[in-house]
Amino acid sequence: MMQESYTLEQYNSSRTVVGDAILELSGRDERVWLLTPDIGWGCGDFKKAHPERFIDTGIAEQCVVGVSAGLALEGAVPFIIGMMPFMSMRSLEQVRTDVCYPNLPVRIIANYSGLTGNGGSTHYAMEDMALFSSLVNMTVCAPADPNQLKQIILKSMDWKGPMSIRMDPGKNNAVIYPADAEFEIGKAYTAREGSDITIIACGEMVGEAIKVSKALEQDGISVGVIDMFTIKPLDRDAVLEAARKTGRIITWEDHLMNNGLSSAVSDVIADNCVALKSFKRFGIPQVYPGFGDSQELYHLYGYDGEAVKKYIKELFGK
Repeated sequence: MMQESYTLEQYNSSRTVVGDAILELSGRDERVWLLTPDIGWGCGDFKKAHPERFIDTGIAEQCVVGVSAGLALEGAVPFIIGMMPFMSMRSLEQVRTDVCYPNLPVRIIANYSGLTGNGGSTHYAMEDMALFSSLVNMTVCAPADPNQLKQIILKSMDWKGPMSIRMDPGKNNAVIYPADAEFEIGKAYTAREGSDITIIACGEMVGEAIKVSKALEQDGISVGVIDMFTIKPLDRDAVLEAARKTGRIITWEDHLMNNGLSSAVSDVIADNCVALKSFKRFGIPQVYPGFGDSQELYHLYGYDGEAVKKYIKELFGK
């Protein structure tokens, strides 16, 4: 039985959310298939309910993309559950040529995005948003919590073309949005109103940004938080409105700062010749990180909550 919603300020497994949402879709649409390159999470209930629509290709990311493309050409809507470092890099040619070129409705849902999971440089997906955003027809999403993730998966059935949905390991995720919050793919979500400065964040960094916003209220600084959970197509209007409203923008992502969220936001600002009072990027610098807890790595590379708070307080002379 699928859990209808996830309780605010508690923790839930995004892996469970993914499995439940795809299973719900499969019960009402026979076009839904689930494929995996030897990833067990999120697949068990679907495999039991619809063994004829489940394929485990083994550790073969290129193969799972090719098979999914073939199914989509025959009218299916395939969902792939995998690990993002390998779905975004090892299978990139197949995603580009087999899926994006014919604009097929293949959904890639993958975890271990950003510096999470203590996997080391080979198992951190730091480049996936850059790689997938460069592909014609590809939609790129980075949900911030389980309720949002569930909605994106359910609404993806009405979205044309391929889609990438990035996750952290998905074992223990904070619920930051109420169950009745409504999200629209391609549209930013205002997580916190603010009048002094705006943080535009995605994924895990949205929850961190909300914490920073609440903390800085005590210092008399009003920090808005925009959840840009769709990286492509980016909500350009939301960026321009933030620039107009506060004139100060921070981008915050668990991804390389090159060609990720910050670059997409910068493009909008440059294209529209917007003159800001301040602009600052927080994210992964040009490094290959080693092992470590995610919060330790965020701190080491200068994009944890304390670093963002320090920058904002110094900006306002606090």
